[in-house]
Amino acid sequence: MTMSYRRMGRTGLKLSVLSFGSWVTFGDQLDVGLAAECLSAARDAGVNFFDNAEAYAGGESERIMGQALEQLGWPRHSYVVSTKLYWGINEGVNMRQTLNRKYLTQAIDASLERFGLDFVDLVFCHRPDPDTPIEETVWTMSEMVSNGQALYWGTSEWSADEIQAAWDVAERHHLHKPVVEQPQYNLLWRRRVEQQYARLYDDIGLGLTTWSPLASGLLAGKYIDGIPDGSRATLPGYEWLRDLLTDPARNEAVRSLADVARGLDCTVAQLAIAWCAYNPRVTTVITGASRPEQVTENMAALDVLERLDDATVEAIEEKTAGIAR
Repeated sequence: MTMSYRRMGRTGLKLSVLSFGSWVTFGDQLDVGLAAECLSAARDAGVNFFDNAEAYAGGESERIMGQALEQLGWPRHSYVVSTKLYWGINEGVNMRQTLNRKYLTQAIDASLERFGLDFVDLVFCHRPDPDTPIEETVWTMSEMVSNGQALYWGTSEWSADEIQAAWDVAERHHLHKPVVEQPQYNLLWRRRVEQQYARLYDDIGLGLTTWSPLASGLLAGKYIDGIPDGSRATLPGYEWLRDLLTDPARNEAVRSLADVARGLDCTVAQLAIAWCAYNPRVTTVITGASRPEQVTENMAALDVLERLDDATVEAIEEKTAGIAR
């Protein structure tokens, strides 16, 4: 099991092809001690990128990751860490679901304080904001990089047109450009990465840090027989996931993937993660886990990736074609 590293788009930054993120788990399921164990297990497998966001657990996820990193004592040069800004965690008309200058300027300061870091390597605009002029957002994000609070900036779940518009503003004013997008990408959600962004890879050199390779656990076969106790679908605030995770057609497709997985001597989850990484446009696939053993199991997808070929990938895609978006 050997980790490989890919350049993030046209930048010189290299990220491990599998990475580790804190969505859902840090704060909701993991304390600092368990978070440190998961981070350590990921690093042992070669992971160098750790993803986070201001909105995860209302800022607690950043705090937990920061304390875990301090506990582990890793040199700052040895890892890449990110955060994402948009949703907001403070009340106020200028502090929620926005990318205005006031919010962004104060949000990055607060995130760095929670992390206990001088800078993050990557900062993402967590969603587009149609109510703020894109010039205002681009200037503010560029200043964040110029100020040394972040080294690169990017977007998350933006449309191709929105990314291109932001890039054009930065190009016109000689500002730091958005260089990476963080979209959902898995066997069931593919169209944006494979079709909508197609021109951006060559035109502007867009990198991708993709999330939810297991579609919130659906592609792990976790929900074939209903919602198990302790899963994320049982957590307060995640009720919106339940219909998706228990959808009969999607779960039947997952069941059919078991034959392919058996042929590769792996789990369906490992197969789904490896499938995401097989796409050369993907810089890194963000995985998640609530215990170190799960991290190790996910990282075994590296072995599956080495065994994948075009014929096997075609067989995988045939089984999910009817329900892919």
